[in-house]
Amino acid sequence: MERLSIDLKENPYDIYIKAGIIKELYQYIGVAEKWLIITDSNVDPLYGSFLEKSLGQEDYHKYVIEAGEESKNIATVEAVLSFMIEHGFTRKSKIIAFGGGVVGDIAGFTASIYMRGIPWIQVPTTLLAQVDSSVGGKTGINMAGGKNMVGSFYQPDTVVIDPELLKTLSKKELFSGIGEVIKYGIIYDYDFFKYVDENLENLLGLKTEITQKIIKRCCEIKAAIVTKDEKEEGLRKILNFGHTMGHALEAATHYQKYTHGEGVLLGMHHETLMAKAMGWIEEAYCREITDLIHKTGMDCTISNQLKIEMLEMMEKDKKNAKGKISFVLPTGKATVKEILLSKEEVKKWW
Repeated sequence: MERLSIDLKENPYDIYIKAGIIKELYQYIGVAEKWLIITDSNVDPLYGSFLEKSLGQEDYHKYVIEAGEESKNIATVEAVLSFMIEHGFTRKSKIIAFGGGVVGDIAGFTASIYMRGIPWIQVPTTLLAQVDSSVGGKTGINMAGGKNMVGSFYQPDTVVIDPELLKTLSKKELFSGIGEVIKYGIIYDYDFFKYVDENLENLLGLKTEITQKIIKRCCEIKAAIVTKDEKEEGLRKILNFGHTMGHALEAATHYQKYTHGEGVLLGMHHETLMAKAMGWIEEAYCREITDLIHKTGMDCTISNQLKIEMLEMMEKDKKNAKGKISFVLPTGKATVKEILLSKEEVKKWW
């Protein structure tokens, strides 16, 4: 069992990491008057009935959303809220997010606004969610104007991570989490970056010892950052490396072509090249980053037309300030910095 603590002043909570822990879920989730499991159409057929048994509760309901980024919208949230009202959920109820990042975002946002806030539990089932989105309390939904434009900072009561759940992931979904794993090495821990480089094949092969170690280290880094800056007023911004271009890529392709993790991989690749062009990093370190990204097999080419469409989306990014586009770019090994660039400057360096 690995146990990590998020030591926030107002909302401290623990992260539990253990292969097979889902079988003992009831031991880690506390009590509630009524439970709502929010999951999706991919996870439910595989693990839905198993989770219900391990929940150890009788008074629960389940709401299954259609899998995919297209479900992360206000209509889905409204439907879940209506379901909760219809079935008599109260402030003493709890929500369990059982799925990947989309499920976590919807469940967390719903929990944050239902009766002005009820407790919720994260049980992430994808690599991306286990290493990143399940930790830190960011929730949100997409709007026509961009990704995660509406949301809240709302911490879960507990995060329960079972690496065994990754074994049924498609190759594309497993691959989707690699971008966030690599990101932590670039923004915070160069030794971890090298470890991921050396063990990428073992991670993709879901070798238990390696996978659990990598998940733990990612959660440790995320916990350290979030504890110091819960609401992204300073340090937490470093987590956005690769995300300015990544989010724009997802939105410009209507969330159909790339997963979030693939967007982050592409974003990190092109933002690293931009940092090199601006003279912030040396050629050798730039090559280290791009070589590891290429090692995943990701095609990092972007057409000129798509770049134009991405720039339009970047101009709407919620992180922007002073009329400029916010980027987090590498400046050295395990060091990154936020920089604001005009649209013209982005065109010049990209």
